[in-house]
Amino acid sequence: MTIEIKAPQFPESISEGTIATWHVRTGAEVRRDDLLVDIETDKVVLEIVAPADGVLSEIIADEGEIIESEALIGRFTEGSISEAAKLGASVNVSTTTEIETQADSSVNPMGISPAARKVAEERGLNLANIAGTGKDGRITKQDVLQAGTASAVPISLAQVAPSASQLNTGERVERRVPMSRLRASIAKRLVEAQHNAAMLTTFNEVNMAPIMALRRKYKDLFAERHNGSRLGFMSFFVRACVESLKRFPAVNASIDGNDIIYHGYYDVGVAVSSDRGLVVPVIRDADALSLAQIEDQIRDYGAKAKSGKLSLQDMAGGTFTLSNGGVFGSLLSTPILNPPQTAILGMHKIQDRAMVEEGEVVVLPMMYLALSYDHRLIDGQEAVRFLVTIKNMLEDPARILLEL
Repeated sequence: MTIEIKAPQFPESISEGTIATWHVRTGAEVRRDDLLVDIETDKVVLEIVAPADGVLSEIIADEGEIIESEALIGRFTEGSISEAAKLGASVNVSTTTEIETQADSSVNPMGISPAARKVAEERGLNLANIAGTGKDGRITKQDVLQAGTASAVPISLAQVAPSASQLNTGERVERRVPMSRLRASIAKRLVEAQHNAAMLTTFNEVNMAPIMALRRKYKDLFAERHNGSRLGFMSFFVRACVESLKRFPAVNASIDGNDIIYHGYYDVGVAVSSDRGLVVPVIRDADALSLAQIEDQIRDYGAKAKSGKLSLQDMAGGTFTLSNGGVFGSLLSTPILNPPQTAILGMHKIQDRAMVEEGEVVVLPMMYLALSYDHRLIDGQEAVRFLVTIKNMLEDPARILLEL
């Protein structure tokens, strides 16, 4: 039985996608739910898996090809592996050229996955020197990654010293690669945010000693009580932001043409860095969540981002955003708005500084906070008061509990 493989139905905000990587070749045997292909959209990478045991009999949309929602991208022959292999072989439509086929057979008689070939080309690795660990000796992406890691060992200066002819050529290596759809979308949105909003940033600083002391005192008991949840800083910031948003509704609003939309809920986006770029998953109804629930969601989103498993639903919406550049060592920055939101809070590195407290100079763990906001909707005094409210709650965490 032949099954058509189609792209999923994209949301209204996404009109098309790009075939990023075919993880199996035409004629390859797969099991049900094995990954077949990645489709990259403006917001997320979607994975298409095998609908049953069988063979990928035809690839219609090649890597790099732009496709629309529910477009036909391939065909799949269902059945037991042995039976489907025979049937798939009779309808196999090879998408590689004769030269590529000869190259594959000289390197590995059972072939190389497209993902493995792509990584090898990017890293300049010779596939002939890589042993395959996949089915029937097939070279997988993981084999190439491990080979690249193994080859990255310290070597002597004599080993890397160029020959005289190389020194005299004066050639400098450049590599041009197409920008990914996700990266291009991020770039477009960031430029639009600066062009379409009257963006301004206000700064303040917060003494993190009270929260750090609270974490030291209760982190073990917190983990024991909440099934291993780690008490971090982000949950305190999310709760402080939510309480501040309740006091300043304009910061939780958005602009739609000539209308202002005041949101009666608090969906806080948390910017997360991934291999494919910056993504912003959303913690929904953050005002109704405990610190442990917030920490669990942030941890789960971080794991999903690293593995490329974030869904469109995870990143849809959001009324306010937190961006923590401090995890990378940033001391101070001006975050860019995440449209259509009207404000974003930037967190930064905690650093010991000499501060004056009750007339004496003391060393305190300080963090700079930066609030970028759309001045079309939020007045300067409102933005400053919002940021000071967050500062006061973090420096006296009891205010969060007592809603003061």
